[in-house]
Amino acid sequence: MPAGGDARAAQVSYLDEMNRRALASGGAARVKKQHEAGKLTARERVDLLCDPGSFVEIDRFVQHRCTDFDMEQQKVPGDGVVTGWGLVDGRRVAVFAQDFTVFGGSLSGAYAAKICKLMDFAVKTGIPVVGLNDSGGARIQEGVESLAGYAEIFWRNTATSGVVPQISCIMGPCAGGAVYSPAITDFILMVESSSYMFITGPEVIKTVTNEDVTKEDLGGAATHAAKSGVCHLTAADDPTALAKVRELLSFLPSNNAEDPPRATTTDPVDREVPALDTMIPTESNKPYDIKNVIRAVVDDGHLFEVHERYAQNIVVGFARVGGRPVGIVANQPNVLAGCLDIKASIKAARFVRFCDCYNIPLVTFVDVPGFLPGTDQEYGGIITHGAKLLYAFAEATVPKITIITRKAYGGAYDVMASKHIRADYNLAFPTAEIAVMGPDGAVNIVYRQKIAEAADPAASRAAFIDEYKKKFANPYKAAELGFIDEVIYPRTLRQRLGTALDFLSTKRAETPKRKHGNLPL
Repeated sequence: MPAGGDARAAQVSYLDEMNRRALASGGAARVKKQHEAGKLTARERVDLLCDPGSFVEIDRFVQHRCTDFDMEQQKVPGDGVVTGWGLVDGRRVAVFAQDFTVFGGSLSGAYAAKICKLMDFAVKTGIPVVGLNDSGGARIQEGVESLAGYAEIFWRNTATSGVVPQISCIMGPCAGGAVYSPAITDFILMVESSSYMFITGPEVIKTVTNEDVTKEDLGGAATHAAKSGVCHLTAADDPTALAKVRELLSFLPSNNAEDPPRATTTDPVDREVPALDTMIPTESNKPYDIKNVIRAVVDDGHLFEVHERYAQNIVVGFARVGGRPVGIVANQPNVLAGCLDIKASIKAARFVRFCDCYNIPLVTFVDVPGFLPGTDQEYGGIITHGAKLLYAFAEATVPKITIITRKAYGGAYDVMASKHIRADYNLAFPTAEIAVMGPDGAVNIVYRQKIAEAADPAASRAAFIDEYKKKFANPYKAAELGFIDEVIYPRTLRQRLGTALDFLSTKRAETPKRKHGNLPL
């Protein structure tokens, strides 16, 4: 029997060796290859995400349980995923980072169990989960055990949804069934040129459909940011991506029982914005950039836009007013005249529901001529998809403030957080027009016969348009009916928002007891 001192020395030596093996990841050659590809290692990513020295790793010595295919001889402590918790700007987060240098980051049963354990811990302690994804997918040698591991993660993603925020940062491959875990999470960020997501790869597509497509065109960051809408944010490289994750977290509460964190600001909440008085064109068909309006009234002119490259006819993102985080939803007159279409409805509905989950007040800017007409939209299900946005706004119980800057026509007026679906504070600029439809279309329907019978149809039509504009091209009829709480001077909007957010901070909303509603999916 070794002496007590020798036994302790042996124990320390063994611990040192296990730590060395775990920290070495897949070995120097694979780490070098990772760096040559412009990618950081799992632990380097965790260190950049978390405040210096704050990360505590758990399950560092977990190893896979596979005994087939000579896998018994191929064991690495940690088994290809780093899990633990740390601080981001002093706030607690749970983090897992897939390690591509170990078995290509492929998921085993033990690897999945580490992630599941971390997610359970996050729910129990009420902290966000950030996943840094860089994996070749299921570990083939483990067969169904690997598939079962994915399903356990999917189940937890679903059970965790709306309880603590979940953010997925795709920093390498993410293919096959592995994509469904990020898809259930709240936000997906992708690194340009080094990450991709798809169900079936280019080789399978070539075999089945005879289409030639590259990984980048099929599932790269640009594709998912602009075409599919799967990706909410993109970044040029790993450090930029992790900085964006940190900024995103700064707007979010740690869980659904907390309010979002207030920040200090030197931007006076009661300042006037004279530029707003002339920013909105008086001509109802003249485009302008709604982002300029948003930036003029939020703290320090900063809008953290989400889904920026997708469905650009609507803008969503986070900002602050008087230090309070708010969710912004805004029609964009610069694109498709701000019409609502299928993609815009889905994009905004998802964002509204997220804000409602996490107690983030909603500020909605309305300049919408209606839903986009056309057979593509009708055949694509605009009725169902438009109803998603209507449902999301109607269901939301967070403070809801709506500003009609110019047009609010037809059913789109109702959908965009109107008083009738229980917005709390509805404002309008003097330029607002609230009507069933625009003057041209309305006159063609209402006065068709009179115009046809007139001696000078063109002059008659012009006169009826002027009459219609006087009656409806303003916000005052809606204000008379109480559908608009205030018609304000645009320069005072920031002041109004700051005051309203203060008063609405104690809002309580009772809803009928139910298991859940049936969202029109």
